[in-house]
Amino acid sequence: MIERLAKFLLLAPALLAQAPNAAHFHHIHLNSVNPAAAIAFYTSRFDCQKRPLAGADAVWAQKSWFLFHRVDAAPPSAIVSAIWHFGWGAEDMKEEYDRQLDLGTKFDTPITDISGLAHYTGFYFAYVAGPDRALIELNTAAYHRFGHLHLLSADPAAAADWYAKHFGVRRMLQGGAPSHRVRFYRGAQVGPSESLMMDNVNIIIFPVEYARTALAKDWDGREGFESTRGRVVDHIGFSVANLQAALDTLRKDGVKPLGPVAAWEGGAKRVFLEGPDRIAIELVEAPPAPE
Repeated sequence: MIERLAKFLLLAPALLAQAPNAAHFHHIHLNSVNPAAAIAFYTSRFDCQKRPLAGADAVWAQKSWFLFHRVDAAPPSAIVSAIWHFGWGAEDMKEEYDRQLDLGTKFDTPITDISGLAHYTGFYFAYVAGPDRALIELNTAAYHRFGHLHLLSADPAAAADWYAKHFGVRRMLQGGAPSHRVRFYRGAQVGPSESLMMDNVNIIIFPVEYARTALAKDWDGREGFESTRGRVVDHIGFSVANLQAALDTLRKDGVKPLGPVAAWEGGAKRVFLEGPDRIAIELVEAPPAPE
C-alpha cells in the first residue's frame, strides 16, 4: 500500500472523483498566539495566499483554507490527538529543503530518505517546525501545493469506513477495501494504514501504535487520544451544500453534533461533530471550491 501511495504522490496528482453529494475538504483550523505572524510564515514558505474569510485574515491553499484563532498562551502541540501533521509536496525535495533553509525555516526532522518505506527510490521527507509548534511535512510529490493531512487512529480501517460512509470520501488504494496488514518500518508500526482522497487532499491514517513507539515519551502510560480541541491543530472542516439535509442524514446514522447549529459566513450555518478518535470536525455550509 505504501508503495502505491508513493507512486500516486509522484506520478498521479490528478484527483479521484467523489460522489456528487459528497462533502468537500474545507479547512484546517489552528490555534495561534500570533495569527498575523503565522499567516506571514505560511504564505512566505509555501504555495498559498493570504485571503479574508468570515471577517478575518486566513490562508487559501488552492482549494482549502487555513483558519486561525488567537489564543493567549501557546497551545499544546504534543502528538497525542488524532491529528499528527499536514503537509505540502515538493517535486525536488533536496532543492526545496535548501530553499527553506535559505528562508530561515527551522526543521524538527531534517531531510530524510524513506525510500525503504515508500518502496520508491528517491522518496524524501522533512518536518518543518511551524508557528506555534504545528508540525508541517514536506515530502516528495509531483506537485508543490498543500497535499495531505496525516491522522492517527486506534483502528485505521474503521476510521476510513466512517469517513467513507458519512462524507463520501473514497479510499485511494486496495480497490476500496480496508487493509488489515500489520507492517513495521525502522521498528515502528506503520500498518494497518489507510489513504483517502477528499478533493485534492490526501487523508492518510496510521495506527496509534506508531505513536506509542516513535513518540514514546508522550505516550508513556497514555491509554487513548486527547480531543483535538484547544490544541495547535484544533479541528478540521468539511463543507456541504445543504447543512440541514446533511445533518439530518448524519443524525439518522447515529452521528450526534457536539453543539447547536451556529451562524457562518454570509448567513450560512455550521456545526461541530466528533469524528473517530476524538477528532473535532466542523461541518460548514459552503459551495465547493472551483477546480
